[in-house]
Amino acid sequence: MTQKPLPVGVENFEMLVTRGYFFIDKTCFIKELIDKKSAVNLFTRPRRFGKTLNMSMLQYFFEDERERDGGKKDNSALFEGLAIMDAGEPYLAHMGKYPVISLTLKEASQPDFQTSYTLLTYEIAREYDRHSFICAGECLEPHEKEKYRRIMAWKGTEADHLSSLQFLCSCLKKYYGREAILLIDEYDVPLENAFFNGFYEQMARFLQGLFGAALKTNNSLEFSVITGCLRVSKESIFTGLNNLKIISILNDQYDEYFGFTNEEVKKLCDAYHMPQKFELIQDWYNGYLFGKANVYNPWSVIQFVDDLKENPQRYPSSYWANTSSNSIVRSLIDRADDETKSEIEALIEGKTVEKPIHEDITYGEMYDSMDNLWNFMFFTGYFRKAHQWANGDGHQYAELAIPNREVKHIFRTKILSWFEEKIREKDLSNLYTAFVNLDTETFEQELNELLMETISFNDAYESFYHGFMAGVLSKMKGYKTRSNRESGYGRSDLILQPITRRKAAFVLEFKIAKSFSELEERAHGALRQIEEKRYEQELNNDGYAVVHKYGIAFFGKDCLVRLRTESGDSQ
Repeated sequence: MTQKPLPVGVENFEMLVTRGYFFIDKTCFIKELIDKKSAVNLFTRPRRFGKTLNMSMLQYFFEDERERDGGKKDNSALFEGLAIMDAGEPYLAHMGKYPVISLTLKEASQPDFQTSYTLLTYEIAREYDRHSFICAGECLEPHEKEKYRRIMAWKGTEADHLSSLQFLCSCLKKYYGREAILLIDEYDVPLENAFFNGFYEQMARFLQGLFGAALKTNNSLEFSVITGCLRVSKESIFTGLNNLKIISILNDQYDEYFGFTNEEVKKLCDAYHMPQKFELIQDWYNGYLFGKANVYNPWSVIQFVDDLKENPQRYPSSYWANTSSNSIVRSLIDRADDETKSEIEALIEGKTVEKPIHEDITYGEMYDSMDNLWNFMFFTGYFRKAHQWANGDGHQYAELAIPNREVKHIFRTKILSWFEEKIREKDLSNLYTAFVNLDTETFEQELNELLMETISFNDAYESFYHGFMAGVLSKMKGYKTRSNRESGYGRSDLILQPITRRKAAFVLEFKIAKSFSELEERAHGALRQIEEKRYEQELNNDGYAVVHKYGIAFFGKDCLVRLRTESGDSQ
């Protein structure tokens, strides 16, 4: 039997069903939405956790969709065999009965306000065009048709656009005889983008006007569902909106509808005959806690299972690393003090850190405190809540942890590389002078100071220090740095060779000590290895008459440097 294709990157519900993709049934989300009857629902979840697909599913279920000529389309077949069809008539009575406005704000991530604003108005114009059949009848007054066509043709004024969603709801109600449903996906993308590109206030004012008109006292609105990555302060965007229900990762409601549960991942593994891979998938992509539901990153799970279909020996990758903006994480790194660096080290080691939790903040407040940055990272998926409590004043606190190996990999690669990038921007002339002049005391002191500025962890592996040293020494003018070169009877860690053979070349070997007291022994061991394996041979063969040897041992943020010169002297 042919296996169903996996929906890698498929976010359209109709396409997923009609093209026969494997589907994790989340249609009970519809039932719960009908039961709760909230007027305006804001769901905040990390990027790539199924928000867009769920919004598409809501549209195909609720919408009384029409052809360009106004003829009805029946989408009920898309839901055959799915859980919502067993919910009963009170729920199925809502299927295909409402006009629906569906917007995504993903494309508004642009370098300036005007371009972002233009793309937002294009998105609104597309929805006007999708419902253009309502202009053919007599339900709209001539002045309403004129405004409708002006917005649809991208010729609307700013005032037109600020009222465009409310106006479209009103027009649809006149045509259908019932209130519209408004779906807005990724509402905060233009806000995050505007913040990092310097036009946040302009974008916030526009969205405040757009959302305020559409969501507050709109008699043509049945209900609205909004999704985003972050909750943004009610006062900044949703001013005066008293009917807003915010469902974040801290809420128990709707907790299992974004992301995959244990049982759903087991079902996926069984469907593709790889139950033995379940524990590996669990180790890498599980660990998020939304409300009371423990969930997996669906984007990464689907990608990995798809790769395993082609190569059963495939090792897991960090698929999620480049799917979301890393600007917030970079901001944490750029502002990290010694305490923050220690906390990041603890997290990488598998420990937790305690932080106050507060959702009601704005992008404009992001840099007001380090706690705000920690909160932004928590709500964007870089941490999981290990434990939560409130103090006597009702303030919320949580123990935060890295959720899984995928996110730990992001920390160990991107975040480490950003620290190393900061180091490479420093003036290292004293270090280089000491290195070339064989001043081991100053060289060691400069290295220790650099190590204090980066992050390390107790299970630090030799390649971390190897990469650190390669990055530090690679900027030395007049020298070429080569890593792990085949030479003599083995492979030296690092070789520095001057462009001119009249100067001395260098061989470096690194060792990890298990304790501070072991540093001396390990540094001398590194020197012995260089000599026993004759790592300098390649340099001698290449015409370098003088080769100096550095043995460097590391323990956490401490290092010890030992030197053996060409003459055989040791330091």
